[in-house]
Amino acid sequence: MNITLTQAEAITTTARTLATAHAVAAAFAVVDTGGNLVAFARTDGATLITIDTAIGKAFTAISVGGDSINLTPAIQPGGPLFGTGLVLAGSRSLVPYGGGVLIRAEGRVIGALGVSGAPTSDVDHEIAAAASAQVPALPSH
Repeated sequence: MNITLTQAEAITTTARTLATAHAVAAAFAVVDTGGNLVAFARTDGATLITIDTAIGKAFTAISVGGDSINLTPAIQPGGPLFGTGLVLAGSRSLVPYGGGVLIRAEGRVIGALGVSGAPTSDVDHEIAAAASAQVPALPSH
């Protein structure tokens, strides 16, 4: 089961609302279970680097099967991924900072949301986690 465009757009709308409440200019990317971009939005004033970083955070979460913030300790000095932080983010980049979270529906992963633009990746993660928790259910046929 993959996220639908309707669900993805609802999540980016929720994320934008949450970012506005935090006074954060940010970018929001939703990918499906294959890491393919489904929906994207960027607030006015979000810097250009937030585009690729948000997409990369979503791709990272879906690729590793968990929230991207869980990788942050591994990139610290002495960690196994030290030195692999953000170099050139893109749609298929590993971005091991907070802000990429899995999206679940009915207990199954259906995609991931990436948020980038807050002053810290912890705030990006907070926004992403809150928005992804509000994935709308689809009407049954």
